[in-house]
Amino acid sequence: MPKILFIGDIVGKPGREILVERLQRLRADLKVDVVIANGENVAAGSGITGTLAKTLLGTGIDAITLGDHVWDQRGWDDEIDDFPTVCRPANLPASCPGADHVIVDVKGFKLAVFTVLGRTFMGMKAECPFLGADAMLKKLEGKADGVLVEVHAEATSEKIALGWHLDGRAIAVLGTHTHVPTADACVLPKGTGFMCDVGMTGPYASVLGREVAPVVSRFLDGMPKRFEVAEGDVRISGALVDYDAETKRTTKVDLITVRRAGGR
Repeated sequence: MPKILFIGDIVGKPGREILVERLQRLRADLKVDVVIANGENVAAGSGITGTLAKTLLGTGIDAITLGDHVWDQRGWDDEIDDFPTVCRPANLPASCPGADHVIVDVKGFKLAVFTVLGRTFMGMKAECPFLGADAMLKKLEGKADGVLVEVHAEATSEKIALGWHLDGRAIAVLGTHTHVPTADACVLPKGTGFMCDVGMTGPYASVLGREVAPVVSRFLDGMPKRFEVAEGDVRISGALVDYDAETKRTTKVDLITVRRAGGR
């Protein structure tokens, strides 16, 4: 206890719809205690709104994390403080609105969750994710029974390095942002679960959730294109983490993939 399901970047309407259809059943089937999800791509592929945050929380998600698209939707900076179970990346400037972490009560176990943005190949202004994570863990001492860290980053090396840096200090370090699930789920030597990227929740008949043709065309000629959210092969993708509160070690991390009924 607890058993945690961490869901990767939810992309647009297809990602929202499959969670409405399947998440409550999935929670029951897997005997999940708490669900955390990255919602930064839920608004047509970029950003989030207050209305969509309410929709996600109504599907069975307990807390929402965000990434580098946190401010893409106009007005969200004025809404974010109305959502105590939503947090923006912790290593953004302190002047940014929104909470830098969420604490969820899981049957008496206080689970803290926060996100750090990577800086390699990422354009958003953010402090060092390593020092930022250190500062957050210190801030959360005595406030939580365990901490889950999301690393929203492009470079696999940066994610892996952060996993090792936090080994033994976090329940798990789970990667997001690249939308492609990786085959490296493991428990590090000191008991921290790790996965480089938990994948996206959305359409996989796509290029990272977007329609194929305009993305391929952009690679071929470099001309500006509108990248609409795709619709085919919709899946939930995430990491299932089993944590032993007595030994203070994660015992197992598994990639979870659920397809929409009928393969749509």
